[in-house]
Amino acid sequence: MRIARERVTVQPCATSANLGPGFDSLALALELRDRYTLEVTTGETEVTIRGEGAGELPTDDTNLIVRTLRESLEWVGAPQIGVRLTCTNVIPQGAGLGSSAAAIVGGIALARAIIQEPNALDERAMLEIATSIEGHPDSVAAVIHGGVCLSYMDGENPHTVRVRVANAADGRPVLRPLIMCPNRTLSTTTARAILSPEVRRRDATHNIARAALLVHALAEDPSRLFAATADRLHQDERSAHMPQSVGLVHVLRSQGVPAVISGAGPTVLIPIDAPDDIARIVREVVEEPDDWRLARVLLAREGIHTVLS
Repeated sequence: MRIARERVTVQPCATSANLGPGFDSLALALELRDRYTLEVTTGETEVTIRGEGAGELPTDDTNLIVRTLRESLEWVGAPQIGVRLTCTNVIPQGAGLGSSAAAIVGGIALARAIIQEPNALDERAMLEIATSIEGHPDSVAAVIHGGVCLSYMDGENPHTVRVRVANAADGRPVLRPLIMCPNRTLSTTTARAILSPEVRRRDATHNIARAALLVHALAEDPSRLFAATADRLHQDERSAHMPQSVGLVHVLRSQGVPAVISGAGPTVLIPIDAPDDIARIVREVVEEPDDWRLARVLLAREGIHTVLS
């Protein structure tokens, strides 16, 4: 397998995983995209990072995008290359918005775009590689495919399907997400280590029922989204590490708003139209409200974009 192209740009999207009860299985793609430009060289690895993560993320071969690019080239038997990578990041790091999933899928997509036979890294292969690195398929599937993805493992093999999302009366998607992102981070590794390895049967049953209801609510009956986003497995258990985020979710849900923790947190997501006074609610509930960013983000109908140069 030879290298057929020397410059390419990819644009992976942000994601919000779990959506309440769908732990490690449900994720939606958000129209918030990083931009990675690769130039094939004969020299040492050079990584330039602008925006989110600048001055914090690695700029050598330990960079997650570069590591994934190299693993993907090895997967298809392509030669390793000199890398000049420029990243313009808008997805917050360590916020529960899929920055690592974007980096992983972005690295695979860069490899796919420069090799002679890109079908060797088709969507099936992309999902396998990405899941092996990320550890679970939900967010990486949404970056690959866009929309809302329901993912599962069959042994060591990841699978995903797109979930149909209903349109509102005005023809727009019923999902009109609002993200509330505090100016602090929580690593996914830390957030997962908090969780107990065992759960109560009634809590598991609750989440199974609500996750199934969530698929129905998205496709057919958005009025059930509040009930469908109730979780008993992971959000409250992480409250010690993000008390303001979990507290904000509780306040919003007490008012009938289907708020959830986005991914591993600490970002809070409201998947449908948020209350008009949401900024006031945030100011009343959280400490240092000026450190919180509120943004309406469109559902990304398409997965990762590739721009050939």
